[in-house]
Amino acid sequence: MRRLTDQEGQKLQQIVRRGSTSSVRFRRAMMLLASAGGNRVPVIAQLVQADEDTVRDVIHRFNEIGLAALDPRWAGGRPRLLRPDDEDFVVQTATTRPTKLGQPFTRWSIQRESDPLGQQTRARRVRSSSQSSSATSSDVHRRNNESASVRLPAPQAM
Repeated sequence: MRRLTDQEGQKLQQIVRRGSTSSVRFRRAMMLLASAGGNRVPVIAQLVQADEDTVRDVIHRFNEIGLAALDPRWAGGRPRLLRPDDEDFVVQTATTRPTKLGQPFTRWSIQRESDPLGQQTRARRVRSSSQSSSATSSDVHRRNNESASVRLPAPQAM
């Protein structure tokens, strides 16, 4: 690890002493202080209860970008299951009275809403792949209720 500047050393000690920052910043500051003190990676990993590769990554990142290495770079996570227009469609359906959509009840429940949404979103996906994506969710919603839409066959029981 490169030598710490006075400012970096003070900032790292401040983070470790106060402990009021996030646990990720605290642990990374501990790793860097321990490394600056001459400890080896396996000892540091045991001290902060982290994997040795994690300790090495934090040290290498600190050498490259300084104290900014204390802040986590969170990845995007799992890809969304619904596209924004699908989400708009679900919200619009949920805020519309069931009787206006041809359903025989006056209030939505999770079970009642899942059946029509499941049918309509499957139809939307088939239609959206064959039509342009310029149609808004309200256009698709209106078309689903006014005209016959493409339906996917129900899964066969095996």
